[in-house]
Amino acid sequence: MPMKGRFPIRRTMEYLQKGDIIFKNRVKIMTVNYNTHGELSDGARKFVFFNIPQIQYKNQWLQIMMFKNMTPSPFLKFYLGEEVLQAEARAKMQASNPANFGPKKYCLRECICEVAGQVPCPSTTPLPKEMTGKYRTKMAAAAE
Repeated sequence: MPMKGRFPIRRTMEYLQKGDIIFKNRVKIMTVNYNTHGELSDGARKFVFFNIPQIQYKNQWLQIMMFKNMTPSPFLKFYLGEEVLQAEARAKMQASNPANFGPKKYCLRECICEVAGQVPCPSTTPLPKEMTGKYRTKMAAAAE
């Protein structure tokens, strides 16, 4: 291979074999978001220029995608294999117990009234007269 171009040393076998970044097999895709200009992305540009060839050589199953000039700050994002994602989804479903209620982001139900057999919320349907506090106090006062 002729030694032409920018930093041709990056394409030598010796340089590629010196890479020490090896990912686990469950990491399938790596995306790199960085800008081609500006001081903020300087480290990311150097990482892409010098380390990506070594990462590709050492992790041949890994798909690497570069996104240039799309975000204001540089970052890396990793996507795992389908089996790992399914296992995480199963663990999340086990953690969401039907007895728990709160915001929809974290729980299956927002309110206890959504559970079958529970008293509905007074905001949606009015409570029976016997269950209101005013009626109970009135009946207690009448009984005395």
